Amino acid sequence: MAIGWLTVLQSVPWSDVVSNAPKVAAGAKKLWNTVGKKPPPAPNPAPPGQAALSPEAQALAALAARIGSLETAAAELKSQMVASSELITSLAEQNTQLILRIETLRRRLLWLAGGLAVALGLAAASLALVLPK
Repeated sequence: MAIGWLTVLQSVPWSDVVSNAPKVAAGAKKLWNTVGKKPPPAPNPAPPGQAALSPEAQALAALAARIGSLETAAAELKSQMVASSELITSLAEQNTQLILRIETLRRRLLWLAGGLAVALGLAAASLALVLPK
């Protein structure tokens, strides 16, 4: 059983996996830095000249500031989504390559198992002919 796994591990295109690993790691690090390290946005303080405005004008200014911060947050989320999509695409491509290699190895293993069965059958038949009854 260990020999089968050794064969599978030897047949994996490790050069491709290793050459793509920095791209995946860089994408994951970039995604983590954008998503995980950012502090939540602080509420915008009222500008000093806003105290002299009427309550309706203050409410409109507060709404405009909130809309601006929401637009900024939406733009950041969109860029994070694009980065996530790129990372997921890269991982999916690598997964596809590995699955194709595993399927090829599975077919080879079936052919080898069939060949081994035929060889064992021939060996048993020749042994039965050689040994006295």
